[in-house]
Amino acid sequence: MIKISVYCTISTAIAMKLNIKNPLAVIDLETTGIDIVHDRVVEIAVLKILPDGSENMRVRRVNPGMPIPPEATAIHGITDEDVRNEPTFKEIARSLANHLEGCDFAGFNSNKFDLPLLAEEFLRAGVDIDLKRRKFIDVQTIFHKMEKRTLGAAYKFYMDKELTDAHTAGADTMATYEILMAQLDRYPELKNDVNYLSEFSSFNRNVDFAGRIILDDRGVEVFNFGKHKGLPVVEVLKKEPSYYSWMMNGDFPLYTKRVLTAIYLKMKQQ
Repeated sequence: MIKISVYCTISTAIAMKLNIKNPLAVIDLETTGIDIVHDRVVEIAVLKILPDGSENMRVRRVNPGMPIPPEATAIHGITDEDVRNEPTFKEIARSLANHLEGCDFAGFNSNKFDLPLLAEEFLRAGVDIDLKRRKFIDVQTIFHKMEKRTLGAAYKFYMDKELTDAHTAGADTMATYEILMAQLDRYPELKNDVNYLSEFSSFNRNVDFAGRIILDDRGVEVFNFGKHKGLPVVEVLKKEPSYYSWMMNGDFPLYTKRVLTAIYLKMKQQ
């Protein structure tokens, strides 16, 4: 991955030091689209903040192995020619996983998009990284709960300046980090604690990243879609074993299938 130092000086204006015990990776992905099953990464930025407050920014363009649709290029400005000679995600997956080892995560709309798609890319690359053991702070969720707006508007609201170079992964990542710091400074009721912020920025209790399976109020894994929505996964699989095969052969995220298989195998062992 390429270290981009130009962004690293921006956060020096942030007075508050984030209270973290583990490294925090603030991430942003630029992609071929918004379908976490079919779309691919074309650029990834990781701003890694260490517990001592030091920062490291890395930005890497990625060859998605598929054409970048014009509508996607219109948003992030990355063309097929820009990534023609770049490595595929599979080629950088191991080094990226090593870089993210032990990190908690933060992002803007990351719980619904960036992390689910990143998990899919790692699974397709055959690199095992257990993201579910980490904490996730979604700055967009905090923003929506507190103010209800978009990244550009959030940046204007919290930083009182315009977000330039929007939809470039590095700029969006740095802006996300700045907004998080400003949120902690603005709202005294927000605890400067990764566990608290992770819980606060989660709208539901997802078992898989896509939210197809969640935990109900009793902590039971239930389906969150379709005809069995709200029913315990184990109960459905016992009564309708073919539902497992249908999902495994269906157009569901790989991580969802992994979670479903783990529940299925555990059920079989009981």
